[in-house]
Amino acid sequence: MADPFDDAFYKRADAHINLANEAVGEATPEAVNASMMFASARFSAFLSARGFKSGEAMAAKRDETVKYFVEGFQQMLEGNLDAYIANFDAYMKPQED
Repeated sequence: MADPFDDAFYKRADAHINLANEAVGEATPEAVNASMMFASARFSAFLSARGFKSGEAMAAKRDETVKYFVEGFQQMLEGNLDAYIANFDAYMKPQED
């Protein structure tokens, strides 16, 4: 099985982050984050719907689907928070020349 966190995974993630950083010039970081979360939720719902033959079948798995995506997001958020905690000065403070 291919590694889901291969170079292409990070390249796609970086492309989304770069797009968000560009949007910060037009909106607050919080507004951009809300848009990104909405887009991720919408795409996740679309992705889920592709795996069902009917709305009724999808509804039967709704709670399981929500749990899957929430747990995945929580793991990724916790990992990134831990990275920022461990590397706070390097990530958040400007480098001196």
